[in-house]
Amino acid sequence: QVQLVESGGGLVQPGGSLRLSCAASGSIFSINAMAWYRQAPGKQRELVADITSGGQTTYADSVKGRFTISRGNDKNTVLLQMNSLKPEDTAVYYCKAEGLLVAAAQLSPYSSWGQGTQVTVSS
Repeated sequence: QVQLVESGGGLVQPGGSLRLSCAASGSIFSINAMAWYRQAPGKQRELVADITSGGQTTYADSVKGRFTISRGNDKNTVLLQMNSLKPEDTAVYYCKAEGLLVAAAQLSPYSSWGQGTQVTVSS
């Protein structure tokens, strides 16, 4: 199994910054991609940004130029630097990882989610 643990959420004023971190652990053989999603009350979960093992990134139009996704020094970690935060960025942010895990001496694909961390942007 692969576990993901997010940290770094909180309350911030509009225009402020936060950095989210997500650490993956478990029987990981490889991580092909990691991503951040968010879900605001009454809305569907949406992709915020993702990054492949090769370092390619994609962003939602709503966060381009404000958010930056990166892999940590520990390649099992993904970071989301969020600048110029707006009230509409308020949501629960979830980390997702996909790749291969080792189980019973075999490789199997996985797609795992973290429990989420609350980000609130309000004055």
